[in-house]
Amino acid sequence: MLGVLGLDPDEERLYRCLVAGGGTPDDIAARSGVPRATELLDALVARGLAVAGPHGTLTAAPPAIALGALLRRQRDHLHAAELALLALAEEHARTGPGPGSVVEVLTDVAAVRHRFAQVQLAARHDVRSLVVPGLAVVPHKDNSAGDDGLRRGVRYRVIVDRASLAEPGLVQLAAASIAEGEQIRVVDRTPVKMIIADGRVAMLPLLSGRHTEPASLLVHPSGLLDALIALFESLWEHAYPLWTDEGAELEPLDRRVLTLLLAGLTDQAIAGQLDTSLRTVQRRIHALMQRAGAETRIQLGWHAARKGWA
Repeated sequence: MLGVLGLDPDEERLYRCLVAGGGTPDDIAARSGVPRATELLDALVARGLAVAGPHGTLTAAPPAIALGALLRRQRDHLHAAELALLALAEEHARTGPGPGSVVEVLTDVAAVRHRFAQVQLAARHDVRSLVVPGLAVVPHKDNSAGDDGLRRGVRYRVIVDRASLAEPGLVQLAAASIAEGEQIRVVDRTPVKMIIADGRVAMLPLLSGRHTEPASLLVHPSGLLDALIALFESLWEHAYPLWTDEGAELEPLDRRVLTLLLAGLTDQAIAGQLDTSLRTVQRRIHALMQRAGAETRIQLGWHAARKGWA
């Protein structure tokens, strides 16, 4: 845990031992079980993390002071690196990409996964994404960079192909993402798998219709990138939101059942996605129809749209 502050695992173990109670180097070595404990303890003293006392005893320097100093130093280094990065980004923006550098081609699976994460980790403001069914190179559950972006306050807007909602576990993942602040909308069909970060870079498949293959394009600022952004915004305007439970007239489960029903899922598929029984889903739909005064599910959809239920 303290490795980010420059302590290796053995040094951290010794320091935690000191915090729990000081003693002679031999005592601490026996309690910690760390090899070369005496040598490492000398290093902790030299770095101000341990304090030598009478009779050769050692105690821990106060963590708030000792580790706080290391933390401030790391923050200073990170701030300096951030300023250098911004300067490079501004220089790159001034010079602009040449005709041959507007598009990068990536074919290696590891390189594609790395760049996909890198694009999101570098995002400062917003990420726009089109999701197709059957993602294979970076499945939804493996997109830890997206989770990191949400925690950093990056705005995520995602358009999902309706067929994706039938994939096992996707609705639960979507619900968790929505709870973290992600905005998700649904369309009948997303034309391409794509991600756009800060309006500065886009990533999409190299070959048409090959969504499950790794070969990808990385598109830098250009007329092509402008067209991709316009495509996303046009789809976003006409897509319908996946549920949000805030301020809804309906109970959360009813809202989710209704949303998936309107997305075209069968009752059985809805039950599977929401981890409930088919009978519960059918009972909820019947209750919603009664509440809306609807005799058919089509009428229920019309009423739901008029009332803003989904």
